[in-house]
Amino acid sequence: MLRSLAIACSLGLPIVAQAQTSHQGHAAHMSAGAAEPAGAMEPGNDAFGALAEIVEILRSDPSTDWSRVDIAGLRAHLLDMDALFDLETVEQADTATGIILTIPTDQPGGDAAGRMVPAHAPVLTGETGWSSQVTVQEDVIEWVVEDPRDSAQIRALGFFGLMAVGNHHPAHHLAVASGHGMGH
Repeated sequence: MLRSLAIACSLGLPIVAQAQTSHQGHAAHMSAGAAEPAGAMEPGNDAFGALAEIVEILRSDPSTDWSRVDIAGLRAHLLDMDALFDLETVEQADTATGIILTIPTDQPGGDAAGRMVPAHAPVLTGETGWSSQVTVQEDVIEWVVEDPRDSAQIRALGFFGLMAVGNHHPAHHLAVASGHGMGH
């Protein structure tokens, strides 16, 4: 699409017409029942792909309780996951056995960090055995992660790596969407 957009701009073609043609082509392709191209797996950007995957799981499960389904809650959580990467600063200081992370909440992504870090800290402990303690103050979150056996790994992972630890995300997303889990 970006390549088509660049070509359209360089040729002076109307961009709206180009976008409409692209979407009309997509609609025609889908209504014709065309199969996905071999090897294609991603149905859009990361958040849309995660949402599409969960919708497909829910639709294929005859026991889905549609009165509890919360797609808006899953969308909000996925937006928080993206917003977390907008954090401008996360200060990291080494301890003898790990790190102290200081996250100001008055920056882009700060609200998302306020929802996600306290929820993720005990999950990190459960998955790794590391000590993971969060203190939330008015304008800052302090997160201490330590383990004498894995201090080098903890330091190397830093904030973003620690937030990504674990394979619990798909199950968590399904629980949020099906109305059985916390949104953050």
